[in-house]
Amino acid sequence: MQIFSTFEATYYLEMAISTLEKKGIKKERIYAVPLDNRTEDRKLFDSLHRSDGTTLIDIGAALATAFSVIGASIGFKLSWGPIYWGLIGAFIGFVLGLAIRLFIELIVKKKSRRLNGKHSEIILIIDCEESQAEFIEDVLWSHFALGVAKVK
Repeated sequence: MQIFSTFEATYYLEMAISTLEKKGIKKERIYAVPLDNRTEDRKLFDSLHRSDGTTLIDIGAALATAFSVIGASIGFKLSWGPIYWGLIGAFIGFVLGLAIRLFIELIVKKKSRRLNGKHSEIILIIDCEESQAEFIEDVLWSHFALGVAKVK
């Protein structure tokens, strides 16, 4: 039977491994595989097949609505009329909102797009007998494993 678990790179992982070794699991039966960190920056613009959950047009849409209402209201007194001034206001509001969101994403949240300083996880693979599986799983959970899975 194999038990897979993931850990952050902390001393809890080392404590879990040493606890398992003290309880009779041989070193040759314990495999720790670190995952590589992302080397490239995350993409700012989403594609059709990949999205990170952030949008660039949310502030732009809100400001476009507000500015179009203001532009249409003022447009009754201006020469081009409310329709043109409403469209001009919507365009100005959208561009302003897009600029604000780009500033926030590129300047303010630049570090958070690099995985918030988190380091990669470590996958721990343990070969064991079925009788030891419950004990090993308890040891892994008590040492703050992120996830545990058993494969027979």
